[in-house]
Amino acid sequence: MTKQLHLRRTQITGFVMEYLVFVTILVLVIVTAIVQPNFSTAQNFTNLMRQFGPLSFVALGMTFIIIGGFIDLSVPGIISLVAIITLSLVDTIGEVGAMLVGLALGAVMGCLNGVILVVSGASTQAKALFITFGMSQLYGAAALLYTSGTSMNRTFINHPMPVTSALGQGMVGFLSLSFVVFLCFLFVLYIFQSRTALGRSINYTGGNIVAAELSGIPTKRIMVLIYAICGFMAAVSAIVLFSRVTVTTPTVGANFERDAIMAVVVGGTSLLGGKGSVLRTMMGVSLVVLMSNCMNLLGVQTHLQEVLRGLILVTAIWLDHRRHR
Repeated sequence: MTKQLHLRRTQITGFVMEYLVFVTILVLVIVTAIVQPNFSTAQNFTNLMRQFGPLSFVALGMTFIIIGGFIDLSVPGIISLVAIITLSLVDTIGEVGAMLVGLALGAVMGCLNGVILVVSGASTQAKALFITFGMSQLYGAAALLYTSGTSMNRTFINHPMPVTSALGQGMVGFLSLSFVVFLCFLFVLYIFQSRTALGRSINYTGGNIVAAELSGIPTKRIMVLIYAICGFMAAVSAIVLFSRVTVTTPTVGANFERDAIMAVVVGGTSLLGGKGSVLRTMMGVSLVVLMSNCMNLLGVQTHLQEVLRGLILVTAIWLDHRRHR
């Protein structure tokens, strides 16, 4: 009888820990809808989808980094530099050309991160943390130097920007265009992760990099690849971000790495590497965006919101270690 109770308790605990994010989202939606009627309006639903955009793209890229057993703190610098350079090139080479340059720049900066890690022999998450933090400072400084520390106003651009306007305000049925773009990237990256040998190799590398090397997996190429993906997705995020606002600053990417890591870990991707999914990351992003939206509607002070985000991140890391135990 005691063994049965213990088994049942273990099963219940495992179920709650596995699906905690779904339960939390459900409770958050129900409570906020009751307390704040504006939460259930069509306008707020549209706002939620638009808020979903910038963070969701970064989180998708960060998912591959963490599954691979590494971390990337260079995201703020990449977003800031890509946003500034892309916007500054619109009058020179046109809107689409500027966006293509921005996407290429993001991928190149991501590749550079991966190459530096490979060359320096950084094969652990701790080493990657410090190196990518340094690269973020470098990219952020480049953005500040490029603009002399000033902001760039989109309304001062002489070239028409229909694509940017569509990304920021366009709708496809009842869904925002930026959310539809996210769903397309989610589908492509899910197929890549689950249906290709290269995608599965990322999991093997994060699970045990030594065993992966002995199995013939090109772990160094995998490192460069996942950082290139993360850099590219950060560039997409930068474009979607400045499509929502009229002013872009050299520090516009601040704190995106924190929220992205929180969304990935809350979604169930292990910080130890080797386990995770872009689909679960979508749930993590949903929780982070919903939490921010709900706290704003309920009038929670900004400083208290930061405290709650920190508590959620700490709790997610603790639960991640519990799952492994």
